[in-house]
Amino acid sequence: MMKMIKILVVDDEKDIQPLFEQRFRKEIRSGEMEFAFAFSGEEAMQFLEKNLHEAVLILSDINMPGMSGLELLSRIKARHREPPPTVMMISAYGDQENYKKAMELGADDFISKPVDFVVLKEKIKKIV
Repeated sequence: MMKMIKILVVDDEKDIQPLFEQRFRKEIRSGEMEFAFAFSGEEAMQFLEKNLHEAVLILSDINMPGMSGLELLSRIKARHREPPPTVMMISAYGDQENYKKAMELGADDFISKPVDFVVLKEKIKKIV
């Protein structure tokens, strides 16, 4: 029996929620994974304050209005050290600049949009 993994998805595009819930339907139903969604960096910080240590994995878009994913990443890494959540950045642009900056700030991984859910599932299984 795999332990349950809690995942916080941060993206300003609201349609990401039904997409993730559909693609991970089996894992959610079997209790392997539980998802929470935040639609801004600010909302993600509020969630993390209330649910400290619950999110094992954070998937965050980089380009969001208000607090960017990179700013969110640096705040998470500064505040949540024990145990640190795994943070994967998601970006529509396969640009080296964002990739480099995300890695410098402590991102654990990087995923390009559109998200390849087969690849994402493989990456998540390695974390658990």
